[in-house]
Amino acid sequence: MKHLITVVLAVAGLAFLSGCASSLSSDAYSRDSARQMQTVYYGTVQSIRTVQIEGTKTPIGTGAGAITGGILGNQVGGGTGRALATVGGALLGGVAGSAAEEGITRQTGYEISVRLDNGRTVSIVQAADVSFQPGERVRVIEARDGTTRVTR
Repeated sequence: MKHLITVVLAVAGLAFLSGCASSLSSDAYSRDSARQMQTVYYGTVQSIRTVQIEGTKTPIGTGAGAITGGILGNQVGGGTGRALATVGGALLGGVAGSAAEEGITRQTGYEISVRLDNGRTVSIVQAADVSFQPGERVRVIEARDGTTRVTR
């Protein structure tokens, strides 16, 4: 029964972590971006390069891992050995949870270089959910907070 509870907690923690990642898609807007004026530039795609966008690194992954590791460590031995296993499990679980969060939320992206009609060349990294081709006409949308995206 204890192992079942541990497995359920670990799976729930991983599901929670995957929901924490904010979208880096050109089609996703934060709630704060809605109804805000944004500047639109037009240009031509010069090049596209596939990149890796690193995952999030928050205390949530570390905490979930530490709790799970502590629970697992607490099931080992007795007395002082159990206390040491609990602390060791929590420490190792925290490290593993942090690494798991970063890995789960990591994603493939595109670095898109665009030559704007005003002659300036910019490069934007976003999720690889919409593909572009060199020579394609696009819009570059820039929000007041500096958030920028490439769209059709």
